[in-house]
Amino acid sequence: MSPTIILLGDFNIHIDNPTNGLAKDFISLLECLGITQYVNFPTHNKGHILDLVCCTGITPCNLTDAEFPISDHKSVLFEVNVPLSKTRALRTITFRNIKRIDPRDLNSLIASVPSPPPSSSLTAAELVSHYNNCLSSSLDALAPLKSCIVSFVHTAPWYTAALHQLKTTGRRLERLCKKTGLLIHIQLYKEHLCLYKNALTTAKSTYYSNLISSGKGNTRNLFSTVRHLLQPPTTLPTDISSADCNDFLNFFNSKINTIHLQLAASTTSKDDPQWLSSTSHQLIPTLSNFSAATEFSITELIRKSKPTTCQLDPLPTALVKTCVPSTCPLITRIINSSLATGTVPPNLKTAAITPTLKKPGADRDDQNNYRPISNLSFISKTLERVVADQLQPYLDKNNLHEPFQSGFRSKHSTETALVKITNDLLRAADSGLLTILILLDLTTAFDTISHALLIGHLADIGITGTALSWFSSYLTDREQYVRLSTHRSSCSTVSHGVPQGSVLGPLLFIVYLLPLGTILRHHDVHFHCYADDT
Repeated sequence: MSPTIILLGDFNIHIDNPTNGLAKDFISLLECLGITQYVNFPTHNKGHILDLVCCTGITPCNLTDAEFPISDHKSVLFEVNVPLSKTRALRTITFRNIKRIDPRDLNSLIASVPSPPPSSSLTAAELVSHYNNCLSSSLDALAPLKSCIVSFVHTAPWYTAALHQLKTTGRRLERLCKKTGLLIHIQLYKEHLCLYKNALTTAKSTYYSNLISSGKGNTRNLFSTVRHLLQPPTTLPTDISSADCNDFLNFFNSKINTIHLQLAASTTSKDDPQWLSSTSHQLIPTLSNFSAATEFSITELIRKSKPTTCQLDPLPTALVKTCVPSTCPLITRIINSSLATGTVPPNLKTAAITPTLKKPGADRDDQNNYRPISNLSFISKTLERVVADQLQPYLDKNNLHEPFQSGFRSKHSTETALVKITNDLLRAADSGLLTILILLDLTTAFDTISHALLIGHLADIGITGTALSWFSSYLTDREQYVRLSTHRSSCSTVSHGVPQGSVLGPLLFIVYLLPLGTILRHHDVHFHCYADDT
């Protein structure tokens, strides 16, 4: 609780009546919380104390009442010493005027930069460096970085110019009412207050109704709108520094390392039983190489991609999508070079970590309440999409998915999970069986994946050769750093897990979890998996 609180308003409790049970309970509650109630004079025209000023950590001065002609309650006036700045908080921001960039100029500028000839022996990493330099120099030429001092004013998105005009009129009528005291002016002020209140309610309702209507068919946008309305923001403190970023990074790394040490200590045998080590997919075809991507397929992937941008991107994704003709050939070349050699360029294996609160309203000072979300470069995620578009059909065609896996799979949602579990419970009840429901929630599921085990599971389902080498390269020698606002930590090596926020992460996780189904079936346990829960 804040050390300084002022709680005031019409409580509709007759605290002046010592025999009133509700009043006695209310005063007792205030005393338990260390809050003092200061109004000791009638605030209603019938002689009761209904309007209260309750404080802790601060004492009101010159507490008096005043007649308020448009209400049957009196105004309660008081003074408190609250240091407030008369000027708005100013900040220096650095920005680029992206909106003024003409896509045609950007296309021409990127196209004018000489590309390495197809016959050159540049590696995928060198091609990525050329791509980054080309796009960043083009951005600097058309929208150089600028700095300016601004003051931030947070306004409601539904507050319109018409509402502002109504508010101005209301202030004018209020001053007129206080000046003359005439009944006609009081009546006009009351009517305008009702009009303004209804206009506020209508504007807010209309804004969010339109927002919800426009999100029909898009459950992600609809959920985001509802969450914004019902849940508090999950913003980080503004007084952060590079040291805070390093603290977050050390915490995340230490947490994962501790879990792995505990897992190693709890393992009693390194040899898997025969029934677990023998795979049921011995006759399936293998996936040893990835097919080369075409410029057309890459163009379609880029156009379907979300315009989200990471600080690792040399050019905002929204602009990349507008200059596909000039960027697509180089992106295609980078991707095909990576697929052909079975390597992921080191400059595509860095993640910028954003600590995100797991639950709205959680303690922001407790690092355990944060989840590390990996922000990856656009070209890195495009490469992952190309691989996912070949791995997913391979798993589907050869029935390599866990049959009872919902989540992270098309047409396998919470609905399919609930139907399966409900059906199992009903069948057990009809058979007179006792049912015990056990829920398995894996701690930091994505971050604790063993790279060696995952590579082994990929090999078990027929991933071999260059394709398996690519996954091994994708998982090893990754780096990450924490970035908050304009501050960032140093880089650290990622020894375990797959990036949360990556394209391949969910797909690799369900491959990693395949032996769990085998274990449960061996012990004749009915189960169903949803994402990382079982």
